[in-house]
Amino acid sequence: MAGRHEIQNKLKGETLVRKSLTGRRAGIESLRLVPDLNVVKIGGHGTIDYGREVVLPLMEEIGELSLEHKMLIVTGGGVRVRHILDIGIDLGMPTGVLAELAAKISEQNAEIVTLLLSKWHGSRVKPGDLLDLPTMLHLGLLPVIHGTPPYGLYEHPAEYGLIPPHRTDTGALLMAEVLGAKNCILVKNVDGLYTEDPRINPKAELIEDITVAELLKLDMEDLVLERKMLNLLPDMINVKEIKIVNGHKRGNIGRAIRGEKVGTVIRV
Repeated sequence: MAGRHEIQNKLKGETLVRKSLTGRRAGIESLRLVPDLNVVKIGGHGTIDYGREVVLPLMEEIGELSLEHKMLIVTGGGVRVRHILDIGIDLGMPTGVLAELAAKISEQNAEIVTLLLSKWHGSRVKPGDLLDLPTMLHLGLLPVIHGTPPYGLYEHPAEYGLIPPHRTDTGALLMAEVLGAKNCILVKNVDGLYTEDPRINPKAELIEDITVAELLKLDMEDLVLERKMLNLLPDMINVKEIKIVNGHKRGNIGRAIRGEKVGTVIRV
């Protein structure tokens, strides 16, 4: 019986799961497609759902910043995602189906934001067209994409319950990593990460800078970002920190882009 045919390469005969293989191939620098990119994720629940009083000034701020900085705007879903998840869970929908339903909501917000940013060349990007981004930026466009990762029906099972673990915060981080972005900024309705929810406990303290390990050790009941991000960030090659700012306060996004002290930084 003839032996197995092998193409000559450095992974010849590998199972791709052997532990020592990872170390042997480490040290090869990953291509950064857009190293000066700022991925800015706009929360649906924290910003878009507030309507014109919050959204329109935010759009103007982002539009003006885009004239000087390369940006990818990522949208969340907000209250409508919570509604569809509530219905879906009540009806026993699998996690993968819930992920499909949630993606449709954040996509609606992406369409809205794209139109609001049309004055600054806002342009809709679909997940499958993400690699068109460098060309779009060279053309002076301001790309907008929805943040739900395209796992869809292949969404990973949640550790607890049925809610999809990879949602729009996580999607923004994954896009920032694959594009080799400079910044991954989450725009929320609070000043950053607090020791407790400041809307419930006004005495909660703002955490300005913290490592992933320190944050996981705190084992907090609630967080201002998706927990899945804390699992992924230590394994990232290009993105080493996440910035959280209050989008209800004008100028915060620009300060985060410029590296000024604002909000919270969560780092490896």
